[in-house]
Amino acid sequence: MLSIEEISARLEITQVLTDYSTAVDAGRFDDLDQVFTPDARIDYSVMGGITGNLAEVTTWLAQVLPAFTAYCHLLGNHDITVEGATAHSRSLCLNPMQTPSSTHLIGIWYRDEWTLTDQGWRIDSRTLEKCFDAAVA
Repeated sequence: MLSIEEISARLEITQVLTDYSTAVDAGRFDDLDQVFTPDARIDYSVMGGITGNLAEVTTWLAQVLPAFTAYCHLLGNHDITVEGATAHSRSLCLNPMQTPSSTHLIGIWYRDEWTLTDQGWRIDSRTLEKCFDAAVA
């Protein structure tokens, strides 16, 4: 049986995952400070992105995402393990991305390592795992 603390942690982590998607989809990259620890390592390389710290990744996102005419994140299948003040999770993300000439449906897994900070749960390591990348007609 899950304790009240673990239920709370899982709900809070799920909210932070949603906060990530909302910030990126709205282009509010400064909001990612509420998602990641200041020294987080983020690895988007499996999908052709960069690996870097939060500042490097937010700068990169602000540069590359305007090339897309539309995109969004849909998260699910959260597998979260809480171990005191740390946790790890694996979450599915379906991410359609459209340019003027093409649309891709990307399926990725977010593999995150978490730390409970004074401000709440924050991701201190994120690695993408590719599931699929499909062109949509």
